[in-house]
Amino acid sequence: MSNKVIVEDKADRFHQSQEKIQPPYALDPELCLYSPQDNLESLTHPRIADWIAFITERYMPELPQEGRKVLLMLPCTATKPYPFSSEHRAINRRLYDEGFRPIARQPLAQELCARLGPDDPQELMDVSILSDGKGTYIHRAVISEPMALVPYETVTGYEGKPSPSHAYDDPGLFEKRGNAVSPWRADSTAQQVGPGKWIWGANEKRAYVEMHNIMATLLAKVMERIGGLYDARISWVAPGLTHRSFVLEKAARKEHGVTASKLCGTERLAFVGANDLLPPELRITCLPETADCTDAIEQLARRLGTTPDRVGGAWSRGGANATPLALPELLDVLITRIHQLES
Repeated sequence: MSNKVIVEDKADRFHQSQEKIQPPYALDPELCLYSPQDNLESLTHPRIADWIAFITERYMPELPQEGRKVLLMLPCTATKPYPFSSEHRAINRRLYDEGFRPIARQPLAQELCARLGPDDPQELMDVSILSDGKGTYIHRAVISEPMALVPYETVTGYEGKPSPSHAYDDPGLFEKRGNAVSPWRADSTAQQVGPGKWIWGANEKRAYVEMHNIMATLLAKVMERIGGLYDARISWVAPGLTHRSFVLEKAARKEHGVTASKLCGTERLAFVGANDLLPPELRITCLPETADCTDAIEQLARRLGTTPDRVGGAWSRGGANATPLALPELLDVLITRIHQLES
């Protein structure tokens, strides 16, 4: 009887995963990664292994010869393809409002574009490099597990193959959600503490640290190849979350509220960030900073006519069922940093 419950739970989760993929794109059933162990195992899946070889060995961006070039790294999202998510739409809309436009025509499927809101410009679904017409170019990419980095222009395909980035679901590294487990796995050590709520055991924690450090290493490997092509490398990732941890060097973790290690049974394992592995001239700038968030919370409170201690829900949801990264108060920080490159 218990085995049947586990199977049904996996089937239910698969159904939830399917709902995250926007037609005409479709979920690959083999790329549903519900735990740290699933993540590690995915690295040998043919689609993921080929992607990692592509991004670390073969990929080269097609950038303008002149001007200021920014690599803007955004977080992956539950909604696929990423640009259709509420978070990416809010970020890209702000870039649009600041005058940034695609330099080429590379839209996502028309079926998807047709589902934009009436006030959304079609350019929000274009994945080519952006230009403000004043010499600044923004090349967008996505920090993603298990793929490390996904340049925007490869969201639908690469080298004549469909991209895995619009065909997967990976909630398996988000421990605090309480369901980042695969209890049907033989190596599961997670313990159920309530309906749909689990806590990680030693195997989940070890697999998490291993996967985390592999992602950081791969991200650094990509930056070693292409990072020098840009005048700035900015990761616009939510404070305290896994994507920021992939980037930050050891000395910066405490300041950003990101833990430096995890206790796995009786052993404490250290996290490695991409910046630990990169020379200073290739390191990634993590935004927003802690002070930026404090200022943004105060501004949000004034906008909502309340006090900073009472904006929790509006802050965490980003005003668009997203994260704080989508808030105009924080996006001001990103735009300011981009404009500073022009001075």
